[in-house]
Amino acid sequence: METTQLDLANVIEESLKKSLSYQDYRTLLSRLVEENATTGTNQSEALINYTALNDRRMKRWDKTVKISDEDIDAIKNATVNQTWIVLTESWCGDAAHVIPVINKVAELNTGINLQLVMRDENEQLMDLFLTNGGKSIPKLIQFDNTSKTVLNSYGPRPTEATKLVNDFKKKHGTLTAEFKEDLQRWYNKDKGQNVINDLLELIN
Repeated sequence: METTQLDLANVIEESLKKSLSYQDYRTLLSRLVEENATTGTNQSEALINYTALNDRRMKRWDKTVKISDEDIDAIKNATVNQTWIVLTESWCGDAAHVIPVINKVAELNTGINLQLVMRDENEQLMDLFLTNGGKSIPKLIQFDNTSKTVLNSYGPRPTEATKLVNDFKKKHGTLTAEFKEDLQRWYNKDKGQNVINDLLELIN
């Protein structure tokens, strides 16, 4: 059954009732680390460990992400009235690299309201923004507050990382542990610049 813009707007409004600001999300992660827990119903040791790792990653990116003066001007001068809803979970490695950069961009323009929602608590919303049929996160939904319509979606990875993943899957069928380590190194080397460029395209 086709989802109309009105249906979509209603699903988004419902999800936003459970949303967190970036700062509240960071506070949640820190608390989960203290409690030796993770978001979602699966409280496995692996996901709890990923949450702790991601908290450290996000702390680092919060301090180190740099946006060029040219990009700062472009972001500040964009005329937008949007809510950016990001589907995430605390254990997601890509989210830990991508969301701090999204936050840095959103902070530069008062017309962007960034809100985070948990994937597993918002299945109806997640199901409308699948990636190749999968519930991949983080997924940013660009919602126009004036027209109450979705303009675009973005994620789960920046464009260059997506190409790396797709090329590797095409050649090898599945992502290996070694490739995942290579991907982490790519994120560390890129320092959020690919995400910044992608988001500039979204808002201009």
